Amino acid sequence: MNWILILTLKSILGSIIGSSFYQWFKNTKMGVWFQIKMDNTMEWVAKRYDIEIATREEKWLAQYPLLAKRLVTLEKDVAKIKKSK
Repeated sequence: MNWILILTLKSILGSIIGSSFYQWFKNTKMGVWFQIKMDNTMEWVAKRYDIEIATREEKWLAQYPLLAKRLVTLEKDVAKIKKSK
């Protein structure tokens, strides 16, 4: 039973330390470079294997549903205008 407690504490502490390190690392030049490379790699994998990944835009649209509706209608209007030309 003690080993379950030890593994649980190890997991919790590891996640706290990892989160703290990432909060510091993401603002360094190397962290920004790494994040850009990871984003590009994830986009490449998603396109190559036809995987749908939740993007930042989708998260933003979920947070602001009223603005999302307005954007969708504006995009539809622009598409209609382009078709009429």
